[in-house]
Amino acid sequence: MDITLIEGGSAELAAGVRASQIDLALVGTAGAPPAGVGSFTVVSERLVAMVPPGHPLLDHGPVCLRDVTACPLICMPPGTGLRGVLDQACAAAGLRPVIAVQASAGEAIIQLAQRGLGIGILSESMTGTGRDRLTAMVIDDIRIPAVLAVIWRPVASPALRELITRCRAAFGQPLAAQAAQA
Repeated sequence: MDITLIEGGSAELAAGVRASQIDLALVGTAGAPPAGVGSFTVVSERLVAMVPPGHPLLDHGPVCLRDVTACPLICMPPGTGLRGVLDQACAAAGLRPVIAVQASAGEAIIQLAQRGLGIGILSESMTGTGRDRLTAMVIDDIRIPAVLAVIWRPVASPALRELITRCRAAFGQPLAAQAAQA
């Protein structure tokens, strides 16, 4: 069995899995994993604003989406799960954010926010390396979770079933959850 690693946006990867062009993918989504494929959730968490020292948002206490979108934003590009969460939340609230910079890596978003180019938008677990340089503030009124999920095509070969089992073990999915999602 050959394994080929393909990098791409989550929407693109999910479409490849649905079309059976890709066997398995790790994707970010807004809310639940995509329909029509097998899946398990690796992590589900809230969006945070990465705010540089001295920024006026630090005086707010808890921040809401309206506060954050009043500032230029640094976020992931369209087609990523994090951007999907941000776009859906803004649309629901009737807000039009100013996207100052887009970057495909969390560390790049942290570095750009640190340089004062805008407020970085990440999920909670992506903020780790930036917490010594920036303040991570949960965006209180965004209720759509940012989900990282493993997805696979509906008809799984024995090799793909084994790969799914290994992914579940690697991501620490409890055995009870594995049995429920098999």
